[in-house]
Amino acid sequence: MARDDFESIIALLGSRETQGVSHSAIEELISSRGLELKRKLLQAHIDSRGPGEAAAPVQGADGVERDRPRIHERELGSMFGGVDVKRLGYRADGVDSLHPLDAELNLPAESYSFGVRRLAAVEASKVSFDETVASLKQHTGTPVPKRQVEQLVVRAAQDFDRFYEERRGREGEGEKSADILVLTADGKGVVMHRKDLREATRKKAQKRRRKLVQRLTKGEKKNAKRMATVAAVYTVAPFVRTAEQVVRSLAGQSDPDAPKRPRPENKRVWASLVRPLGEVLEQAFAEAESRDLDRRKKWVALVDGNEEQLQSLRQIAADRSLDLTIILDVIHVCEYLWKASLCFNVEADPAREVWVQERLLRILNGKSSQVAAGMTRSATMRRLEKKDRKSVDACASYLINHADYLHYDRYLAAGLPIATGVIEGACRYLVKDRMDITGARWRLRSAEAVLRLRALRKSGDFEEYWKFHEQREYERNHSSRYAGAKVVPIRGRHLKRAK
Repeated sequence: MARDDFESIIALLGSRETQGVSHSAIEELISSRGLELKRKLLQAHIDSRGPGEAAAPVQGADGVERDRPRIHERELGSMFGGVDVKRLGYRADGVDSLHPLDAELNLPAESYSFGVRRLAAVEASKVSFDETVASLKQHTGTPVPKRQVEQLVVRAAQDFDRFYEERRGREGEGEKSADILVLTADGKGVVMHRKDLREATRKKAQKRRRKLVQRLTKGEKKNAKRMATVAAVYTVAPFVRTAEQVVRSLAGQSDPDAPKRPRPENKRVWASLVRPLGEVLEQAFAEAESRDLDRRKKWVALVDGNEEQLQSLRQIAADRSLDLTIILDVIHVCEYLWKASLCFNVEADPAREVWVQERLLRILNGKSSQVAAGMTRSATMRRLEKKDRKSVDACASYLINHADYLHYDRYLAAGLPIATGVIEGACRYLVKDRMDITGARWRLRSAEAVLRLRALRKSGDFEEYWKFHEQREYERNHSSRYAGAKVVPIRGRHLKRAK
């Protein structure tokens, strides 16, 4: 049937009927007819495999031998449309049947093929579930309802943790990369269904009472999000700079003598709504250790000053006997300086820029404590009221409380990174760009699955992961059901070419 269909397409393309037709119409014709041709080719191939007669006794993992074969049928929704699979099911009383052909074809448990599931996973990681449904309908012969799409996506992401755990077990992974090994993490909120909020947030949300029916008023948007912990691990070559060069760079001033910034290598990013901060950081350390088994690299953690994160980093580094250099993000320091500058300058006054740059330069030269003392002294000498000097005191406290992580003079001389641009970008493209859809409220399982799939794609690991995932599915759905986890082979077939 497939050969006849193919010949009919060729005949149609060479007929008078299609002469003078636009190329787009021909594209549509080939696309629509080609999809059915592919379906028939797949059906023909499956038929050619035969019913899957076992070449040995069929014994399940339960120790029961299935000795009564019977033809069973199932439908497989493929990329090209539905196909029928007729295969022998080996039965025994009181136990499930086993189908050796299912194992040989590695058929999934559900009715949708791995090709359909893969496309659903890729599309759902990029666009909404509604758009994914539309894309599957447009590009495959198997329409999938929205609820089933969400289920497929969750199943597609289920081997995420195991994939990275096993990959970390490969000796020498990433050892030939650059000398500086960077860990960094941050948080990004995702709007969730109330039942999937963390307990403390959910209790606060339950106490909230709406004042209007059609619109949220001020303060009513609070307690609607669950925090996703975003992490990144990468290596980077040293980048030695002076404090003056950093200030010019942050001011947007061109510097022809500035060295070229090295790009991060082997960057892996991921995010989790399920795991707490400490667990995600443990994963980050495990990922980093797989890249530096001999502890030859310089370990750096870039932070924004979050105390819980700092405590976790220090504790994990101590538990693993690691020499970890923790660096406070210079951009956060700049933001505190800009806010403090308003206590001494008018917002649009050019003198405000000078004030910020002077203090930033001193901080980059390792004099953060002096800067903190100087600005509080200036506020006191000007006799600013407590409310008027609030930003100054906040900036000074920030500098003093994080003095151990502000040795920028040493960091710059060693070529270490001092900004969290990598993780800030990850929060945007990994979480915000997909999860922050207007009006969307996420369920925890589907949100976690989408974040995992996005992380695989953004880290360049999706293709490798998908092969791993299909192998794990084979083990779950097939080999684990047979005695000794060994699928009974199928009796050999001798096919003759049809003329």
